[in-house]
Amino acid sequence: MAIRIGIGLANLPFDGAKGFWRWIEQLESGGFDSFWQTDRLVSKEPILESIATMAALAGATERLKFGMSVTVVTFRDPLVLAKQCATIDYLSGGRLLPAFGVGPAVAPEWRATGRESRGRGARADEALTLIARLWSEPRVDFEGEFFQYRGAMISPRPVQDPLPLWIGGSSEAAIRRTARIGTGWIAGIQTPAQVAPVVARIRSEAAAMGREIDAEHYGAGFSFRFGSWEDGVVQATARVISRFAEGLDPRDYLAVGGSREILERLDEYRKAGISKFVLRPMADDGADLEEQTRRLSEEVLPAVHAQ
Repeated sequence: MAIRIGIGLANLPFDGAKGFWRWIEQLESGGFDSFWQTDRLVSKEPILESIATMAALAGATERLKFGMSVTVVTFRDPLVLAKQCATIDYLSGGRLLPAFGVGPAVAPEWRATGRESRGRGARADEALTLIARLWSEPRVDFEGEFFQYRGAMISPRPVQDPLPLWIGGSSEAAIRRTARIGTGWIAGIQTPAQVAPVVARIRSEAAAMGREIDAEHYGAGFSFRFGSWEDGVVQATARVISRFAEGLDPRDYLAVGGSREILERLDEYRKAGISKFVLRPMADDGADLEEQTRRLSEEVLPAVHAQ
């Protein structure tokens, strides 16, 4: 099973766009498998919009794959989203890794836009079904509770056939959704011990539906830092995790210290069934982010990607 490491980004730590593109060049040349952009439409902190970022990356990179971690499908129109993903995959030569979720009930976008979070799972099920069909079928007719399509079609199609459809979430509904239509699954803020039973349930549900998700299509992520648990950015991250991830001990999730601690955490997830990783550097600013990325590239990637 090939273990591959990508880098994730939430808050934008750079003073301007040039810093972001310099960092992307570092990922492109540093041996990273992929880049993953957090999806957030309403925030005080500067966070890039995920789909627009993927489109920009299609033209700015040649090797690096890229995905969304994860795009909330219930905030977007499925026809537009399917068309955007197909276009990005076409222009990038098949390097898009689409990943979708329903969005938590506490997401600020619901209140900010006056939308009701209730029923978001059923709406997401319809949207994801439509997206998958639009990527693969010449003409789509659909009669659902939320969407009604007649003769919908998109062209050009994605280069990847099929275009991957990774799904996030660990509820029973999310597990069934992944088993029914997903080609991969990506964890949220979850420890290896929390991830293992979800992977097992997805495999069981998929088998019951006569499907099998590739063993290499299970992903997870965690934040890391070459440094100390006393570092301010680590303490701040731990406080946020303790506040929003109920019952999770940050020391069971974060990887802090050196390459040994990061490799040990990776191995814990690997034993839980994970082979694709989205690691998020804990950094004070753009320069610190670049340094954390450099060390991960030089001290961890060779030991992992050589396997």
